[in-house]
Amino acid sequence: MRLDAHQHFWTMSRNDYGWITPELPTLYRDYLPEHLVSHLTEHRLDGTILVQAAPTIEETDYILTLADESDTIVGVVGWLDLNDPDHRSHFERFRRHPKFVGFRIMIQEMPDASKILEPHFVKALRSYAEEDIPIDLLVVSHQLEPLARLLDQVPGLRGVIDHIGKPRIAAGEIEPWLSRMKSIAKHPGIYCKLSGMVTEADHGKWDSGHFTPYIRHALELFGPERVMFGSDWPVCLLSASYDQVIEIVERALPESWGERERARLFGENAKEFYKR
Repeated sequence: MRLDAHQHFWTMSRNDYGWITPELPTLYRDYLPEHLVSHLTEHRLDGTILVQAAPTIEETDYILTLADESDTIVGVVGWLDLNDPDHRSHFERFRRHPKFVGFRIMIQEMPDASKILEPHFVKALRSYAEEDIPIDLLVVSHQLEPLARLLDQVPGLRGVIDHIGKPRIAAGEIEPWLSRMKSIAKHPGIYCKLSGMVTEADHGKWDSGHFTPYIRHALELFGPERVMFGSDWPVCLLSASYDQVIEIVERALPESWGERERARLFGENAKEFYKR
């Protein structure tokens, strides 16, 4: 099974997406399954993992409804706020849906990422880790240090770092991103998505070589068994087309990689991680 392990859909009239404004005309429109299907067909992708794009329970309900209507949506990653005392009841309701595969923690939106180290947050995450629930971790590079500390306290977590931890690609900065990712990669239950990179580059001024060092480091740290391709479509359209996103990853793969490693990257790892 070939999968895009990270993409989004939205309907603007829902008013969930405060971050999508008229100043972002490329994104300020509806994006639905029928708009993606041609790209999946062209690249022989069997389906996608649909990831939440708004921090609301209602948006997760909405994208689960989309999953009911589309065979291309293999799994849905919803949203939970572990600071909400009712997070468990929301989770239990979501998990009754056959396409719900896990949830995403949006650390990126936290002004103080050290809040994830507070006892109630660690306790909540441990409870999900004990049940082996897949959890997406959305962070930017300067938040990787507290995330590494969190993983030391929840060593059994089944987690995936979205967008390779959002390094500062536009600045060409490797450190301290690399050292922090090394600390994270030592946890065997943590995977890494090769996604969201083009929007961290200089929009419209990048070339594929700008991404190669980051991709190669991620592959070395996590190995072919713990990496996933994700387009981050349609957010990627701010900086690159769907075709370009795939081309960037393909060009950066080591020459030693054969069909087995490519199959893991383009679907098998996501299928395993999300228990599909």
